[in-house]
Amino acid sequence: MRKNSIKNTRINGEVMRELSNIIRGEIKDPRIHPMTSVVTVEVAPDLKTCKAYISVLGDEDAQQNTMKGLKSAEGYIRTKLAKNINLRNTPEINFILDQSIEYGVNMSRKIDEVNRRDEQSHQKDAEDAI
Repeated sequence: MRKNSIKNTRINGEVMRELSNIIRGEIKDPRIHPMTSVVTVEVAPDLKTCKAYISVLGDEDAQQNTMKGLKSAEGYIRTKLAKNINLRNTPEINFILDQSIEYGVNMSRKIDEVNRRDEQSHQKDAEDAI
């Protein structure tokens, strides 16, 4: 199976959906932040390994605690995944912290701040012209 094949894309989507459901509803670890989401999943073509990119809405401490909680619950998550998805092999999951959403929010905030300053300077110039 090739990396970008239709079958691999479907498997990635199915694993991502099930992983989201397991993390959101079945894990009771208090270290895992409630605002944790699965951004994307990349299952290897041989179905042996899986990279799960996880986004946590919170501070640095909440992100680190969530990653520790997910790594400790990896066996449980893999067992639940095997029960919910009928695959030849259940992939070994590697959780990777994805900060792209946080980066996007920060960039958007900076753009809004620059636009506000620009608008204020245009208003001040207009008042000075009068």
